[in-house]
Amino acid sequence: MTVDLLLKGGHVMTEGGLVRADLAISGEKIVGLVAPGDILSARRVVDVSGLHVLPGLIDTHSHHREPGFTHKEDILTATRACAAGGVTVSVAMPNVSPPPTTAERLRDMFALYEEKAIVDYNVNPAATVLEEIPKMAEMGILAFKVFMVVDTGRSYPHMPGIGVHDHGELFRIFQTVARTHRPLMVHPHDQELMNAIEQSYWAQGRRDFRAYAEAYAAYDGIIWDTAVALLLRLQEATNVRLHLLHVHTRRSIEMIRAAKAEGRSVSAEVNPWALWLGNEWETIERLGSYALSYYVPPPHAEAVWKAVVDGTIDVLATDHAPHTREEKEPGWIDGWKAHTGTPSAQYYLSLLLTEVARGRLSLERAVQLTATQPAKLFGLYPKKGAIRVGADADLVIVDLTAEATITNESVLSKCGWTPYAGRTVRGLPIHTLVRGRFVFEEGRVVGEPGYGRLARPVS
Repeated sequence: MTVDLLLKGGHVMTEGGLVRADLAISGEKIVGLVAPGDILSARRVVDVSGLHVLPGLIDTHSHHREPGFTHKEDILTATRACAAGGVTVSVAMPNVSPPPTTAERLRDMFALYEEKAIVDYNVNPAATVLEEIPKMAEMGILAFKVFMVVDTGRSYPHMPGIGVHDHGELFRIFQTVARTHRPLMVHPHDQELMNAIEQSYWAQGRRDFRAYAEAYAAYDGIIWDTAVALLLRLQEATNVRLHLLHVHTRRSIEMIRAAKAEGRSVSAEVNPWALWLGNEWETIERLGSYALSYYVPPPHAEAVWKAVVDGTIDVLATDHAPHTREEKEPGWIDGWKAHTGTPSAQYYLSLLLTEVARGRLSLERAVQLTATQPAKLFGLYPKKGAIRVGADADLVIVDLTAEATITNESVLSKCGWTPYAGRTVRGLPIHTLVRGRFVFEEGRVVGEPGYGRLARPVS
């Protein structure tokens, strides 16, 4: 048997654990795992001795900014960053212009990705137009998305048309999505409570980045916990497959843990900012709005890490959210005028592998969070998310011993900066393969626009 590619001598993370093996690839598929040194003919052999071969990352929550906001990022620059970071499937969120709220708009977005994406892709459309939900469900999407937030004093990043906080409207969305059997992702947020909280800060003349961070964490995270409680009750009533985004409070985690114990169809996601940025007040003081998303005070930060390790949190997804410096700078004076979110697709694997090196979690758990569980929850498994014969050859090959200091100069995202600049990480991607083809090789992006393909659910 002659195969197209043989990755020789690596430590391969299979579903059964880590094994030393040669990995055989033909076409787009994994066709064999053989003992090191077994004779196998290959058109190309790549020696990966001393390296670890992991399933490619599946990032189910990323903001690529195209169409409408390509001054921040576009599909090509976003998927270049993905390739460099070991991400082989990147799923876009709907806060673009025009937002994908209809089948026609979603079709137009898919056409852009078909032309420009380097890695495989999908789009989570906004489930805000009830009659369009069944049509979009049939187009190969992985999930729907709803934002429970409407920004105060700005129209971005949570623009009109994608934000829903009326409970009756949410209930109808839950019912409609449940009939499609696709998951529903929700950004939890209690808009009415937030209105009251932020206005109390403004009445004191407090609007800077510190006030913004404190307001969103005020009263021990009440705006998050009340929203999560509502969403879990709606899930129970409708039996929708609910995926909770941005989980970062201890009460939310307790409620999710209880719902799972009841066997309900509930899953949860954490983002890099909750693990490595917003959980340190010193970082917020140093970076201001460049570190925000949201503040995660110490008791909550501890609960989040515990949930990451014990499995209560299912997925680590980037919430990759690039903005220009000009859009972040106003936050020093007025946090409500800075666009929220941080870029992270290129570095989140290395940040996570650094925690593996420190012993905070196992390599197996890191793979579950970033590849296997996303694939299973959103219907891509067994085609993607695991190294197994017959699966797509979506792989990231990492050097667990290599160290590097993150710099703004190394950023591939169009925004040109990272809040992680200056951090030293241990564990670096060396190669990334999408369906058997190198898109990142020896520290250089080699993937071509248009190679990426729609990652359709298989279940």
